Amino acid sequence: MNEYRIVLADADTTWSKNIKAMLNKSGYWVVGEAVDGVSALKMIRSRQPDLLIIDASLPGMDGLQIARIAHEDKLAPVVVTSSSSHQGIMEKAREAKVYALLFKPVSESSLLPAVELALVNYQEVINLERNIKDLKETLETRKLVERAKGILMESMGLTEPESFRRMQRQSMNQRVSMRVVAEAVIMSYELKK
Repeated sequence: MNEYRIVLADADTTWSKNIKAMLNKSGYWVVGEAVDGVSALKMIRSRQPDLLIIDASLPGMDGLQIARIAHEDKLAPVVVTSSSSHQGIMEKAREAKVYALLFKPVSESSLLPAVELALVNYQEVINLERNIKDLKETLETRKLVERAKGILMESMGLTEPESFRRMQRQSMNQRVSMRVVAEAVIMSYELKK
């Protein structure tokens, strides 16, 4: 098992001590503990943990607000704990993009699967987002290359394969990507207009 780094945030230090013991026993590394929301957020940003376990009702800034920030800034997945299943906690947790919601008292048999699933699912989401970004970039590059080929075909009377080979040769000679060559062709054409 990897030594995942975890930050705990709860006003109840006895609870934190118990959770820390469970996590340490299972090979996780607790790199910080906070008793209020503001110090928890500072700690999260400075220590860059792999996972956050946060109480929903922290003083100062509640755990769901921190979960929302952690999701938006891609800091780490969040497991939220709550001492009561008050009205709307599930909906608020869903809106905050929480990876798991546990009700106190938390047992080792419920904590460890929630932690493991949060870590695995978060990594999968990050990988999917990276793939989407790469695909968008590839598509954008393809569109630029197609547009540049069209410009070369129109302005120089080249066939499609000839214009592609010319751009490819330029890319290799200049040691730049096809996207850079395509952007240069497009910019040159637009400057001549």
